[in-house]
Amino acid sequence: MLAKRVAQLPAGDSWIFEPKWDGFRTLVFRDKDEIVIQSRDGKSLNRYFPELLEAFGVGLPQRCVLDGEIVIVGREGLDFDALQLRIHPAASRVKLLSQQSPASAVFFDLLCEGDIDLRSEPFERRRQKLESMLASPVPSMHLTPATRDRAVASDWFKRFEGAGLDGVMAKPITGIYEPDKRVMLKVKHERDCDCVVAGFRWHKNYHGSAVGSLLLGLYDDAGSLQHVGVCASFKLDDRRALVQYLEPYRSNALSGHPWKHWADDYAAGDGHRMPGGQSRWSQGKDLSWEPLRPELVVEVAYEHMQGNRFRHMAQFRKWRIDKQPRDCTYAQLEVVPPQELMAIFPGGR
Repeated sequence: MLAKRVAQLPAGDSWIFEPKWDGFRTLVFRDKDEIVIQSRDGKSLNRYFPELLEAFGVGLPQRCVLDGEIVIVGREGLDFDALQLRIHPAASRVKLLSQQSPASAVFFDLLCEGDIDLRSEPFERRRQKLESMLASPVPSMHLTPATRDRAVASDWFKRFEGAGLDGVMAKPITGIYEPDKRVMLKVKHERDCDCVVAGFRWHKNYHGSAVGSLLLGLYDDAGSLQHVGVCASFKLDDRRALVQYLEPYRSNALSGHPWKHWADDYAAGDGHRMPGGQSRWSQGKDLSWEPLRPELVVEVAYEHMQGNRFRHMAQFRKWRIDKQPRDCTYAQLEVVPPQELMAIFPGGR
C-alpha cells in the first residue's frame, strides 16, 4: 500500500499518525520455518539481513505477514548509507556488517495472522492486533509509534527529522489495506537551496534532444565544488527547451572544470560522489554526463541531506540570475540537530 504526498497533516479525528521511516520498505512472510523478507519490487532480502531472520524466528508467530521498514540506527540517527552497504554480493561481507551495524525492523501493519487475511479489516483493528503481537520486546524488532493527536504528530515532524525520519504518515482509522493504491497520506520535509549547475545528463529516451537531469553542486569550506545531487523534475517540452538554454555554457566547459578529474578523486575514495561514478547501485545505467561551465545558479527544493548530498532527487524551482555561483555554499543549508531515537524507542535499538 502506498501514500499520496500532501502539504500538511490532515485535520479531524479520523486519522492515525505515524513517523515516516527512511529505510527499505519490506513485507515479512513467515510460515513456520520459512521466512521471507521481501522488497518493494518483490525480491528476497534474506541473504542481506541474517540477523533479522534470526530475530523473526524468535519474535514472530508461526504464520503471519507484516508490513514494515528495515533501518540501521547510527550514533546520530538512521544511517541510510550503512543500510545500502548491506546489499553486497559477498556473504562474508554481509555477515561482518550484520555484526558491526545490525539492522532493525520497524513494523507498522499486520496483513495476516494464522489463517486469517486481515487486509479487509479496518486499520484500527489491524493496529491493535499488531500491538498485541509485538507486546514482548525482541531485539531488532520494533512497533512504530502511533497517535491520533495531530499536535503530537506535528511535534514528531519537527523533532525527529534530525534522527533521519522522513516525515509523518496519516492513515485512515477505518481504512482497509489496498495494495498499489495511494490511500495513505504523507507529509515530508522540504526546503529551498541555491545550487550551481555544473553539468547535465541526456534523457535516456531522447539522447541529444532532451535533458534528463541537471547535476548540482555546492562549494565547501575549502572552496571546492562538490556534487550534491540531481534535479530532474521537468516536462518533456521543458527538457527539450533546456538543450538550447544550456548550449552556450557547453563551450570549453571541460577546460578548468572543477569536476574534470572526478574519476581520480572517486578512485582515491575521498568520499565525494562525483557524477559518472559507477557502483553496484548503478545496475548498468548510463551515468555519462555533459559538463557545463559552472556559471548557472538554480533554486531547488530538497527534503533533507544524507551526509554531504541530497538524500532524494531535488525539484526545480527557478533560475537565479541574481545570484553568483560562489555564493552557493553548504552554509545556506538548514542543519537539524540529531534527535536520539531513544526518544521514540525508550526500550532500546
